[in-house]
Amino acid sequence: MTLQAQQAVTVGTGDHWLAVRPRLILASAFMLFLELALIRWTGSNIVHLSYFTNFVLLGSFLGIGLGFLRVGRSKRQPYYSPVVLFGLVIVVLTFPVTVDRDTEGVLYWTSLATTGPPAWLILPVIFCAAALVLMGPAELVGRCFPELPRLEAYRYDLIGSLTGIAAFTALSFLSAPPLFWGLIAAVAYALLLVPRPLVTYLGFVVVPSLAVVGLLLAETLTAGALWSPYYKVTFRQFEQLGVPVTDISVNGIPHQQAVPAAARLEWERQYGLPYERVTSPPKDVLIVGAGSGTDVAIALSKGAGHVDAVEIDPKLRELGGSTHPDHPYDDPRVTTHVTDGRAFLERTSKRYDLILFALPDSLTLVSGASSLRLESYLFTEEAMRAARDHLKPGGAFSMYNYYRETWLVDRLASTVQSAFGHKPCVDVVSTAGQQAVITAGFTPDAQRCAAPWAGAGAATPPPALDDRPFLYLKEGDIPPIYLITLGLILAVSLLAVRVVAGPYRRMRPYADLFLLGVAFMLLETKSVTGFALLFGTTWVVNAIVFAGVLVAVLAAVEVTRRFRTPPLPVMYGVLLGGLLLAWLVPNAWLLSLPLPLRAVAAVTVAFLPIFAANVVFAKRFAETADATTSFGANLLGAMVGGCLEYLALVIGYQALLIVAAVLYLGALALLPRRPALA
Repeated sequence: MTLQAQQAVTVGTGDHWLAVRPRLILASAFMLFLELALIRWTGSNIVHLSYFTNFVLLGSFLGIGLGFLRVGRSKRQPYYSPVVLFGLVIVVLTFPVTVDRDTEGVLYWTSLATTGPPAWLILPVIFCAAALVLMGPAELVGRCFPELPRLEAYRYDLIGSLTGIAAFTALSFLSAPPLFWGLIAAVAYALLLVPRPLVTYLGFVVVPSLAVVGLLLAETLTAGALWSPYYKVTFRQFEQLGVPVTDISVNGIPHQQAVPAAARLEWERQYGLPYERVTSPPKDVLIVGAGSGTDVAIALSKGAGHVDAVEIDPKLRELGGSTHPDHPYDDPRVTTHVTDGRAFLERTSKRYDLILFALPDSLTLVSGASSLRLESYLFTEEAMRAARDHLKPGGAFSMYNYYRETWLVDRLASTVQSAFGHKPCVDVVSTAGQQAVITAGFTPDAQRCAAPWAGAGAATPPPALDDRPFLYLKEGDIPPIYLITLGLILAVSLLAVRVVAGPYRRMRPYADLFLLGVAFMLLETKSVTGFALLFGTTWVVNAIVFAGVLVAVLAAVEVTRRFRTPPLPVMYGVLLGGLLLAWLVPNAWLLSLPLPLRAVAAVTVAFLPIFAANVVFAKRFAETADATTSFGANLLGAMVGGCLEYLALVIGYQALLIVAAVLYLGALALLPRRPALA
């Protein structure tokens, strides 16, 4: 055992009342729970983070890696973590941020006004604070590693991580406000940090933790917010021209209004245009993005005999049911489905007279994916074809929104044209904000346009595809703001590693483990986005995928611990074979399978390389001389992999498998050459 490891054992074993195994499980669970809570909570108050969710994730990975690397370099308890968390909560609550819709070259369209600190100021603060906060629990986890055999420690780390995911998922299911997240953090800090000396413990642990709970309690009581699995939802009710209106905001962004159907049709022409463009009144209607219910109320007012209302957010649906003046969700002609719109289209066998995409703009990204929004898979050419396949003869598809850019209207119209085989009707209701309605009949005879669409210009981007579902990305490159941000992240990370962990030569023997971390993050991203396409971008699917990845990793560790596995070069061959299989199996084929078969095939294709990759990691990790440094190097590699996710904007998600394969080959090449390899 190295001197650093011996120091870590001295700090861990003698000074803590918890035995090492329960302490490791608790610290690991807290570490992952805190990471998820920070991502969720900061994004609800700092709107930049709704579109850069992996920004906090990258900071968390940096902090976790630094925490492991710090083990053995200091005997002090990481009292800094609750103090920094307290400071972060104060900053976020004092300076909440919304951003401008008109940002050019970026993948989002958000609120109409800018408030709070600029992105260049607040984002570095959030990134650094997240790293420092997570560094504390990671150091506590890392101090347990030298006290146990390598794979046994990793095993309990994974069990703790699964526990953390389960706890956060349960709170999401219960729509628990952040107050409960703060209470869990306070209890975890109190249990994990050694209460000696008492004055230091009270001042650096108890007081900051209670202050965080108090601040989150005040937010819960004053904001009047509903916490859905996706948003912090706030609403206010008032009268406009004698009409009752419920104004709904999510994460501080104006999002929807629950308005009587008659008033909405009078105030905004776009809501009635789909019914003017069809050749006969629709009887069976599907509305994707039903939200608070206004579009459903309009469909009923137009004579719909049945409406399937699809809404991904349960709290928005609940709010519509309780506050909409027309009470459309109480109508027996309406069936609601709380699920993802694309997933509903892929699962249902029903056909409709009208399919309506009613302002589906999620204003948030899928957790764990750098650029995938909740509605991204609704606007691809494949999604439009799926909509066409669910129309009755004589039926029509329509969509409307405030598209902000002319090229975006043309891109969507050309996507519909590619899917339907003929030009759609395009009504630009207002050039201010490019308020537009795009309608296409099952055949050209099933639509009646006011005027023919001129067609997309030469500069219009091609249709978005399932492999690159980035509707709002005009050019086929990575926006400069991302490149600058990622460059700064990497620069700060290099400096932080040198300051906290000392010379880089400590990690040089573990360069292959670093590359394993980079590649695995790309594999995880591919899994998250692939399952989002196949089964929906819902929070439930996302939680299941993350838990599934951890279960696959745990299974790899258990197999490695209990059985004789093939030598590392052979396992690398199995891993590369799994990547090849994932590359060869197209998403279109998986989508064509019945749901049970699709699930079996998707799990096999996605988790075979993940399992093989973690057998490789487990075998290599078991023989390392320094558990904490090698594990820290792997975690820092995962952070770099989070940066490389943005390559998908250029090459697509499927091609990330090629990048991962190259990285795994690099790790194989860097494998230490000695007889003990097998």
